[in-house]
Amino acid sequence: MNYADRDPALRPLLDQMLSAEDRDRIEPVLEELGAVAADEVDRLAALADANPPVLRQYAPDGTRIDEVDFHPAYRRLCELGFGRFGLAAMSHHPGVHGWPTRTPHVVKYALSYLFVQAEFGLACPISMTDSAARVLRLFDPETFAAEIAALSATEMPELATGAMFMTEKQAGTDIAQTATEATDRGDHWTLRGQKWFASNVTAEVILTLARVPGQGEGTRGLGMFLVPRHRPDGSRNAIRVDRLKDKLGARSMASGEVTLEDAYARPVGDLGRGFLQMAEMLNVSRLSNAMRAAAIMRRAVREAVDHTRQREVFGQPLFDQPLMRATLLPLMLDAEAALGLVIEAADRLDAADAGDPQAQRLVRVLTPLAKHTVCKQARRVTGEAMEIRGGNGYIEDWVNPRLLRDAHLGSIWEGSSNVIALDVLRCLRRERAHRTLVEEYAGRLAALDQPATKPATADLIARLEHLGERGDALVAAEAATAQARIATYADDLCRAVMAALLLEQASREIAAGRGHRKLLLAHTYLHQLVAPVPDPPALAHLGAIADGGTVDAEGAAAAYDAIAAMGAAR
Repeated sequence: MNYADRDPALRPLLDQMLSAEDRDRIEPVLEELGAVAADEVDRLAALADANPPVLRQYAPDGTRIDEVDFHPAYRRLCELGFGRFGLAAMSHHPGVHGWPTRTPHVVKYALSYLFVQAEFGLACPISMTDSAARVLRLFDPETFAAEIAALSATEMPELATGAMFMTEKQAGTDIAQTATEATDRGDHWTLRGQKWFASNVTAEVILTLARVPGQGEGTRGLGMFLVPRHRPDGSRNAIRVDRLKDKLGARSMASGEVTLEDAYARPVGDLGRGFLQMAEMLNVSRLSNAMRAAAIMRRAVREAVDHTRQREVFGQPLFDQPLMRATLLPLMLDAEAALGLVIEAADRLDAADAGDPQAQRLVRVLTPLAKHTVCKQARRVTGEAMEIRGGNGYIEDWVNPRLLRDAHLGSIWEGSSNVIALDVLRCLRRERAHRTLVEEYAGRLAALDQPATKPATADLIARLEHLGERGDALVAAEAATAQARIATYADDLCRAVMAALLLEQASREIAAGRGHRKLLLAHTYLHQLVAPVPDPPALAHLGAIADGGTVDAEGAAAAYDAIAAMGAAR
C-alpha cells in the first residue's frame, strides 16, 4: 500500500500546478511519504489514538509541573511529521527535501494531505507551528528570529512547536470579549487570564491575544503576545494546565484548559493590530482544516472501495452492485473535487505571498469557502463510508470510527461552520469577493481551448454569473436576511468553483494525453449542481474513477448528454 500510488488525482494535479523542477523534486518524497503513511504512520496513529495524553500537574514532592505524558507512538509521529518530512518547516527556509528556496505551499499541502490520511491529530500542532512561524516572519521577524528558527527546525532537539491560545469561555466566536489582561513590566509584559480550549497545550511558543490597557474596546483593544513555555532564565513560565479535554476526535494530541498567572510574554508586531495579525494565523490554519478534510475523505473513499471489492454479497462483489455503485460515486466526486480546491488555494497562496493582489483577494475568500464546505462534506463522506463497511465500520478495530470522529472536528475548530459563513459574508460586503470569484473562474473557463469541454464550460459560466447576481442581492439585503441565507450561498458558490476547477483540470489532462477521465468527473459533478441524474453514465466507469484509469471521449460526452437530456425533460 502506498497512499500516493492509490490516489488517482494527486499526481496529475501536481503535474499541472508545479514547475518541471519542483515536480521532479517532490516525486521521491511523494513515494516515500505515501509508503510510510500507509504503513508506519497508520500503525502509530492507531496506537496514539487509543492511548491519549495524560496530564501530570504535580511532581512527587508536590511541585507544580503541569507536564503531559504522551504515548511513545505520538513521540514517533512527531519525529516523522516534524523531522523526517519537515511538514512545519518547509515554508520557512530553503533546503527541506532539497528545495533551493522555501518550498511552495502546493508541495506542503500535498505532502501533508498524504500524512493526514493516516494521522489527523498531529496535523493540528504541525499546522499551528507552521502558522506561528509565518506570523512571526510577517510581523516581527527580527525580534523573534530565534523563535522562527526553532519553529522551523527539522532536528528534534532544536524544535519548538507552536500553538494559538485564543478561545475563552465568553470569547469563542466573539473574540472582542477576550478578557485576558496584559500588563507592561518594562522589559516584558505579563498576562493574566484563562484560555478555555488550548490545543497543543505543551507548545514551546504560544501566540495569544490579551487586552492592552488604554487601547480601547472590542478587537481594537487586543494585542498579540508570544508566551514561551519557559522564561529567559529557564524557569517554567506561569502557565497552569487545569485539565486536558476529553475530546471526541484528535485524541492523540493534547488540548487543555489553561490559566495564565502573570505569565511572562513579549508583544508581537504592532500591539494595535493584534487581532488582524492573529487573523493571518487563523486564515492559513483554516486552509489546513480544508486540506485535512480532503485527506480524510480520500482515506474513507479508499477504505470503502477496497471493502466493496473484496466483500461478496449474494454471490457478487458489492462494488459491482448497482445501488452500491450509486452510493460510492458521489463520495469519489466529493473527495476529488475537494483536493482540487485545496491545491488551487495553495497555489493562489503562493502567488499571494509573491505579491499578486488578485491572488490575495482570492485566498481571502477561498479559504473560508473551503473550510465551510469541504469540512461539512467530510462528515457526510466518512459517515457513508462507515455505513458501507456495515457493522465492522462501527467497530474500533477499523479506522472508520476514527475518521468519523476527526471529520466532525474540522467543522468546529478555527471557527464553526456558521462563524465561517459569516466570514464569507464579510468578504462579500467589504471586498465584493463573489465578483472576484466569478471574474477569475469564468474568465479561466472561457479561455479553455479543448472542444470537449465547451458545452459544460458554457453551463458553468452561466452558473457562475447567476451566483454573482445572487451575491449582489445578498449584499444588498437586510442584515438578518443575508445572515440567514449565507450558508447555503457559500456552499453553492464553493461547489461551483470546484466544478470549474474540475473542468479546467480536465482540459489540461486531455491536452497532456491523459484521456477523458477527469472530464467524465467534471460532467458528473455538474449533474449534482444543475440536474441530478438518477442513473449517471459515470457508473459504468466507476473502476476508472476509483483507480485513475482511462475513459474515452465518448464516455465523457455521454455524461454531459445526460445533463442536457434531464434539462430538456424538465
